[in-house]
Amino acid sequence: MKKLLTVAVLGALSLPAFAQMTTPQIDQRQDRQERRIEQGVRSGELTPRETARLERGQARIREMERRALADGHISRRERAAIDREQDKQNQLIARLKHNDRARN
Repeated sequence: MKKLLTVAVLGALSLPAFAQMTTPQIDQRQDRQERRIEQGVRSGELTPRETARLERGQARIREMERRALADGHISRRERAAIDREQDKQNQLIARLKHNDRARN
């Protein structure tokens, strides 16, 4: 019984820390951008080289997020940097999808 109580107390104390380990806004935006890339591949709007470039950008943003969360929360400065990278990625996705190059 004492062991169960200890586990319950530790679990309750770790919930606030766990809540900080997720970044729903960043994750949702990443998901939307990845779906746009996938749609561009399916429709032929993106060449394999363009797709690889966009995937590297997505991986860079995921790495930024992972590093920012390493200490348990994302600071305003870290979030702003991730937002800027996502903005750049968003513009690049749009530009590459509409540059009149098509997959052969």
